[in-house]
Amino acid sequence: MKFRKLSAAFLVSLLQAPQLVAAALNATETDTQLVISNDRLYAAVQKKGGAIVKLTLDGTNLLGSPSGSTGIGPYLDCYCTPKGFWTPGSVAPKYKLFKGKDGKGKDYGGIVMSDTYTETGQVLEQYWFLRDGETGLHTFSRVAYHNEEQPFLRNLQELRTLFRPNNDMWTHLLTNTKQYAPLPGKEAKEKQVVVQDATWYLGNTPNDPYVKQEADYFTKYTFQDSWRDIDAYGLFADGSKTEDGDAYGAWLVMNTKDTYFGGPLHSDLVVDGILYNYISSNHHGDQTPNITNGFDRTFGPQYFHFNRFPGETDILKAQADAAQYADPEWNADFYDSIAKHVPNYVPTKSRGSFEVKVDLPKGAKNAIAVLAQSGVDFQDNVFDTKAYQYWANLDESGRATIPRVKSGTYRLTVYADNIFGQYTQDKVKIKAGKTEKKNVRWREESAGKELWRIGTPDKTSGEYRHGFEPDTSKPLQPEQYRIYWANWDFVKDFPEGVNFKVGESDVGKDLNYVHWSVFGGKGNSVRPEQYVGDGNVNNWTIAFDLKESQVKHKKHATFTVQLAGAKTAAGNTDIYNASEPHSNLKYTVNINGKDLEPWVIPYDHSSSCAVRSSVSCYNIAHKFEFDAKLLKKGDNEIILSLPYNATNYESAVLPTSVYVQYDALRLEVE
Repeated sequence: MKFRKLSAAFLVSLLQAPQLVAAALNATETDTQLVISNDRLYAAVQKKGGAIVKLTLDGTNLLGSPSGSTGIGPYLDCYCTPKGFWTPGSVAPKYKLFKGKDGKGKDYGGIVMSDTYTETGQVLEQYWFLRDGETGLHTFSRVAYHNEEQPFLRNLQELRTLFRPNNDMWTHLLTNTKQYAPLPGKEAKEKQVVVQDATWYLGNTPNDPYVKQEADYFTKYTFQDSWRDIDAYGLFADGSKTEDGDAYGAWLVMNTKDTYFGGPLHSDLVVDGILYNYISSNHHGDQTPNITNGFDRTFGPQYFHFNRFPGETDILKAQADAAQYADPEWNADFYDSIAKHVPNYVPTKSRGSFEVKVDLPKGAKNAIAVLAQSGVDFQDNVFDTKAYQYWANLDESGRATIPRVKSGTYRLTVYADNIFGQYTQDKVKIKAGKTEKKNVRWREESAGKELWRIGTPDKTSGEYRHGFEPDTSKPLQPEQYRIYWANWDFVKDFPEGVNFKVGESDVGKDLNYVHWSVFGGKGNSVRPEQYVGDGNVNNWTIAFDLKESQVKHKKHATFTVQLAGAKTAAGNTDIYNASEPHSNLKYTVNINGKDLEPWVIPYDHSSSCAVRSSVSCYNIAHKFEFDAKLLKKGDNEIILSLPYNATNYESAVLPTSVYVQYDALRLEVE
């Protein structure tokens, strides 16, 4: 049997770190710090600042040296005050230290930091718990606001916890098992060129591992992901830069998702050199809750997991070790045991379960059932700040079980790939200690005989050019949409504009993943001069042939446009600006020379999607209904139009063009 040799540094650290080995679980407090530790993991919260400033696994320092906002974490911050960002712990934090045994007799320790923003009285709290035998921190975050004199504060634009190391040991970052890459090296960062907000050109260092394997551009948005199937993501050290030569991982495990917002379509940053838990955010245009008098919500738990392996261990093995904990039933008994320390946490006794059997439409794939706030689209589940959210993928028979659902009233939503529309049912009641069972029949929405469809209704624009298609010029072959959008020059790809022939053209080549109004200009380092064109950018043409039998005796026609995202002049702000003519964006469809009534996409449905490396943001749809007499035997033409040269003011280095991203299109008659 071969035994791995312990490094000298590791042996010395054991001898010099009695806090790691003196007892199985310690929870101690000094004048300057609070510490929770077991025989492998050590975490110290600095009282001045409210953040973890020392975090070691088996004696190895995972954070490096604190310097400003680096070398610390997990810690909490927000964009939630009248002035914007605030890091609690910076005003007058108060602390509590916990130590106890859970229901299974395991020791645990915990720390809570609570701070109040003086001007408004809003309270932010961060909780860290460590359990004996585990190498991770269970975290909760709380926001509370009680102010009758100022009942409306603002929106909870960002709330996040961050693990922000300040050392060189970390070599890779991973979003999911398909999207991972080396971190850019020191020289690459020294020679980088800013091309867009939070986006850099690294091509000046062609031998950098990131450039060689992943892309010439680095943006934090390349590593964003949606919440639907995400389990564990993070930072990885392959051992090449660690003192002992071992591999290490730092992961955020989404073991629960019920206290987030936006349902399974919500997406955001996950890792970019910083490991994030983005609790509330609108980077991609998603809704965020308003902070009003009486707001009091605790988010979590989520689990920061840290692991260690022999050097040269594969990154996917380290990720899989973390992902095994991405289960809402994992450690549920432990969370019940610490519920007395965590305001608003819903224990098992206040939860039930949900079982559903769906008779799915023919052709449905990748189906999912969602429980969220009753009465609204799950993308808008921010209006009731007491409501939670849950989802589960349906199996091939249409069945799913959702455990540990907070008692209450929900909307059930079912959707699937290949199917237009979705099934919804309000007032689904979940009772504590009970299992609610539903059998539902769902059929695809229909407005008559389908003449054709373009694209796959899957709530993404990934099937179109530069979407999910891999970039084969790099060994890791990232999906093209993840790379800086300006790398895919629309004018070169479509010099004559988009002219798509139904039945002949290829959606993966002949339709772009973004429909721009203009292309180039601000935020585009490849084409810095804005290209407006002569109508060949903002207008797309769909040509199709019809037989006489397809239009004869038909009275009504319906053209459905499903969008995976739309950027109006409001960007991702959900704020109406009267000085911007395209805050509410007019989208026009022309049928054989006849303009239909425009679809006005409202400012609060706007997203910042493609330019932040996504093909799925706030989904919207519209049905254009018209007289079937506008259709004819033989050649027909539909023109999809955005306003010509439609732009907006951008304070950041971001493109000014409005745009839409198509999910799918369909023409029906009856």
